Amino acid sequence: MLPFLLSFLIAQSSPTTAPSEEVLQSQEVRPLPGQLDTVPTFNSNSPELILKEGILLSTFPPNGKKVPTAHLNFPFRGRFDIFAHHVAKAEPPENLRSLYLGIILHNPGSELVKVDIWQAASYLSQPDAPFIQLPSFSQNPLGKIFAGPGDRVMTDILRGQRQGIFPDQIEIPPGESRMLLNLPIPVQGLTPLLNGRSTLIRLQSSGIVYAASLAMFARVNPDGSERSPNLQEWENILDNGDLASPRDKTPTPLEETGKPRIYGRVAGVVRGSRWRALLVDNPKSRYLTIPQPGQMFSYALSTLHGGTLGTGQIQSATMLVRYPDTAYRAHGNYGIQYSLKLPLYNNTQSPQTVSVSMQTPLKEDRLVQPGLRFLNIPAREVFFRGTVRVRYRDEQNQPKTEFIHLVQKRGQAGEPLVSLNMKAGDRSLVEIDFLYPPDATPPQVLTVSTQAESR
Repeated sequence: MLPFLLSFLIAQSSPTTAPSEEVLQSQEVRPLPGQLDTVPTFNSNSPELILKEGILLSTFPPNGKKVPTAHLNFPFRGRFDIFAHHVAKAEPPENLRSLYLGIILHNPGSELVKVDIWQAASYLSQPDAPFIQLPSFSQNPLGKIFAGPGDRVMTDILRGQRQGIFPDQIEIPPGESRMLLNLPIPVQGLTPLLNGRSTLIRLQSSGIVYAASLAMFARVNPDGSERSPNLQEWENILDNGDLASPRDKTPTPLEETGKPRIYGRVAGVVRGSRWRALLVDNPKSRYLTIPQPGQMFSYALSTLHGGTLGTGQIQSATMLVRYPDTAYRAHGNYGIQYSLKLPLYNNTQSPQTVSVSMQTPLKEDRLVQPGLRFLNIPAREVFFRGTVRVRYRDEQNQPKTEFIHLVQKRGQAGEPLVSLNMKAGDRSLVEIDFLYPPDATPPQVLTVSTQAESR
């Protein structure tokens, strides 16, 4: 599931070192409590690489459209999210026109519809958020640490921000359409001639709207300069265009086929925007008992078919509508927020040091041995790159909020997000929030560990 944008990132990574050895971390792996909410997410990620103009994802009704199969007929009303993640490439190399990404909203009703934009961000990989090498663990209080556009977008949304290029509200008259996004993915002057754009928008609509993401090359003025497409030109693509190409790899069925698994990329409406979970001992409990000294347990994150880490739990969001040649589920849950509460309880008779970590073990479906497998020297491929918000109370019982940027490679055990000195009988609430970033590769785990007693 390594994305296209990572192909040149890996080429820039550090030289090959000594062979890695697997390390088994003996522990219990638990399914994640809670579930995704029912807020629909418009998820436009296929094809990731766009070489020709066309429709990326349309939830418009097929009536009156030249290519009815390009339209999935899904109305939005109330809360919904829009996620888009696409790449442009100069092909052939002399074709340096900017590719524009357009997101259009349509009001099919007889009354004015108001669409409130709660949070929103859209960034390019060049120059907004280049893929740079970063430490595995960085304090990120101002949100200025990121590598890649998906990372930067998710950091902004986690912090509740709306980028200045977005208004706080769009009004759509009856029977009309408005552009929510009309931005370029330029390639001129870049090496390689490749660029990407990631976008996430959280919305609230007063009435029914349809949405579509579209790709069109910049229009050319008489003097040879570029201009952005206008609403009429976008509507023409929507009404008369076909699905953009080339298409991504067609996914294999979710059931085991004995053949290599192809997850495919997502193009459709996903069921869910946020996974809320209260991590406790059992459904009737109000707290999470810490592990015994020297022990640990983990909760699986972003599990998917073929990668449940022995839990049997599939967290990948279901598709409400999709194109037949795209992913069967939202593998990776890009743009979906995890909000996890851990009401920790020290039930021992002595003080304990307890830490909470995010980790990226080797992907497994069924655990051959009880525990998770890591690499003593993590692989070169970055599997998670994003900011995590941690809230807790310090030893003076003062509330603390920290934003921590993580870069984890395949097989990396990771460092503690927070370490607490808990007295005997103490209870302490830890809250973890993050948006699963594009360019990440699942699964991960959230691990609670208790330091071994010194002898």
